[in-house]
Amino acid sequence: MKSNKTYLLIIDPQNDFCDLPDISCLPTADQAEQGPSPALPVNGAHADMQRIATLIDRCSERIDEIFVTLDSHQHLDIAHPTFWEQEGGSAVNPFTPILAGDVRAGRYRPRQPEALTRVLAYLDALEATGRYVHMVWPIHCEIGSWGHNVHSAVRAAYNRWEESRQSNVHKVLKGSNPWTEHYSAISAEVPDPVDEATHTNRRLIEQLKQADRVLIAGEAGSHCVKATTEHLAEQFGPTALGRLVLLADCMSPVTGFAAQYEAFLTSMRARGLRIMTSVDVITELGATDRVVGV
Repeated sequence: MKSNKTYLLIIDPQNDFCDLPDISCLPTADQAEQGPSPALPVNGAHADMQRIATLIDRCSERIDEIFVTLDSHQHLDIAHPTFWEQEGGSAVNPFTPILAGDVRAGRYRPRQPEALTRVLAYLDALEATGRYVHMVWPIHCEIGSWGHNVHSAVRAAYNRWEESRQSNVHKVLKGSNPWTEHYSAISAEVPDPVDEATHTNRRLIEQLKQADRVLIAGEAGSHCVKATTEHLAEQFGPTALGRLVLLADCMSPVTGFAAQYEAFLTSMRARGLRIMTSVDVITELGATDRVVGV
């Protein structure tokens, strides 16, 4: 293995997670007033994406591989309001937590009555892991939508890297199974026995293990970055955790989940992961001021 190999893993750098302070990230300027807007904006994500883009440009010659995960959902999904209704048939609002006990008590139910048994089995299994409470999110990162696309600054930067290095960015899709939440790029929260895509992504793990340094960035720090990093830490094992580097200025938590995010950073630091800023990484890699391809 080549000495000092650096990989960049960008978790879900997608429009639907990015707060947009200006119109530059919209498809066209004339859509600014009535055009698409992010479905699940994370405060600070737009600035995070700009820092990721700067890191790629400044360290183009030092980054050996780039991996981009893409949250990729169906319109009807167990984590979307389209799947659920309340007792009496009224809609379930986004940001509603649902426990198995709520469903058994009749407070919430799937709109498909025949799905009740499967839903209860899923919620029971999810709660048994102790990782997350099931949450109904706004419809987000729907496959084929503007919100599913990569933030324009990040895409432009990794396109320049691709052309300079003559190597494609690795795209990793997750979340298309509508019966389970899939925060982590490594595996779904409750793998579907008949869907291999929800099980442990061995190929991605083995690819990342080839690196001496894996830089981890993206959204959201409280959910998909957290879940992916936790799974990677399990797979790398205690002797290799120092190869994982969390870029704290290139990720942000979902509003209301800052405490979980801070606890995640504290836990990972205690286990031996490095917590750095993109500026620190640029310095450590000895990057030049030249932006390749610009």
